Amino acid sequence: MGQIVAAMASVHAPQLFTRPPEEDPKQLDADVAAMGQLGKVLDETKPDALVIFGSDHLETFFLQSVPTFAVIAGERATAAFAGRSYAPPIHQALAEDLLDKLVRAGFDMAYSQEALLGHSFAAPFEWVLGGRDIPVVPVFINTYLPPLPSARRCAALGKAVGEIIATRPERVALLASGGMSHYPGTWRYYQPDYAFDQWCIEELENGNNDAFLNLTVEQLDEVGNTEMLPWAAVLGAIGEQHMELLTYQPTSHHGHAVARFHPGKPAAAKPRTINQYQFRNEGYEFYKHPSLSSYKLNKLLYESRHKPALRQRMLQDIDAVGADYGLNAEEIEALRPLSPDPLVKVGAHPLGALMAVHVLQADRRKMQAAEKKEAAGQ
Repeated sequence: MGQIVAAMASVHAPQLFTRPPEEDPKQLDADVAAMGQLGKVLDETKPDALVIFGSDHLETFFLQSVPTFAVIAGERATAAFAGRSYAPPIHQALAEDLLDKLVRAGFDMAYSQEALLGHSFAAPFEWVLGGRDIPVVPVFINTYLPPLPSARRCAALGKAVGEIIATRPERVALLASGGMSHYPGTWRYYQPDYAFDQWCIEELENGNNDAFLNLTVEQLDEVGNTEMLPWAAVLGAIGEQHMELLTYQPTSHHGHAVARFHPGKPAAAKPRTINQYQFRNEGYEFYKHPSLSSYKLNKLLYESRHKPALRQRMLQDIDAVGADYGLNAEEIEALRPLSPDPLVKVGAHPLGALMAVHVLQADRRKMQAAEKKEAAGQ
């Protein structure tokens, strides 16, 4: 019979790839070292497959079609980020069986045989899988485009995954990619909720998984942790286990956590510094359902991330590009500063705006460097 031989969770921050100067390299190094420990867990447990529950940053899926849950069931799991690309083989027998039996179990799964994944999968491919010859099964969970699945629903999905694995012959490792507190593209980008992270960590260390699983998606949005929904899937798959925290790095804009899980409750209770976290419970604030009126703007931002020629046109003549996409004058003006804040104010999804702006800024720096070099040559 099949068996879950390891359960883990890891940050996937893009700064691990890009190493911007404002980041503390010691914190990033600690993350990478902890992810390397997860790789050693794979060496110790020798799984036949690694199932990765991850999210999307409006790069694989867009408003044309947003699945709640999806299995990537192609030949390879292709991922690209920051100039690096990955294509580990997918364990197709397991992926297809999960897809079929999850639907039969009442989960309306989407699937893709050809999806380009982002850094939610690229980061664990780089630092956890690390070139090991272990086939993967990427499972997508919607974390940024409400309506979102609840933590309980994600746990139910994970429980069903665990039950399917038990009917199969493979030894399987599970990894949740995402978290903890961060608010990319919003006004609160540099104000992570470290207090929530600490409370949640302490509850999970004590095996009190319900404290996290009982949270609503609106509460997770409040504390910048909708990206922890993949953790819920892993917790649902493994049942009552406690967490071993390998590292928590409170960076300037993001709580980075790497952890693994162990069966049962811990031998001794971990001390709690926060007995109960107090929520405002005011509904979605940061990542709301995008308005239809801003669809054209969001579409331009999405497509610009995949089309270098389009980005070049945007940098050279944003008025013409805006007209091509049917944007109004206010939306075109919001594009000029290459900053997410004005874009969010006119209806852009915060995360989509931030990711698009990062790529545009990088292209602008390259153009300016080339122009400077050309001028120096003359």
